[in-house]
Amino acid sequence: MANYLAEHPGGAAISDNEISYQNGTFIVTLRAPTGVLATADCPSGWYCFYELPNFGYPRGRLSSCGRQNLATWQWQDRVESAHYNLGSGSVWFYYYDMKLFAVGTGNRVRSDAAPYREWPNYVDRYCP
Repeated sequence: MANYLAEHPGGAAISDNEISYQNGTFIVTLRAPTGVLATADCPSGWYCFYELPNFGYPRGRLSSCGRQNLATWQWQDRVESAHYNLGSGSVWFYYYDMKLFAVGTGNRVRSDAAPYREWPNYVDRYCP
């Protein structure tokens, strides 16, 4: 955890495995729970993005509507898979203004962001 916080300052540890940024707006989970195979495991009420394909950790998560710069949390150029676990809406992943891929209620998971691995630097969640 200390290494992650040194490389990605501004967060506060909220458990031995999670870091909160901006009072819980953005949460990073460093490791999957012990014994859990790689699976889409985003908590209800959030959309998540993972640093490795097939939902490999670390995992970042957001729930806010609208466009956000992933650089705010040093997550630009890191997303390789995603899971949407909200009851409505969708989220687009962007490289600046270029749409790359989306996840939402109609297509909740993207296990591999290829050919756009490590491209996303913005997200834009549509909230109906």
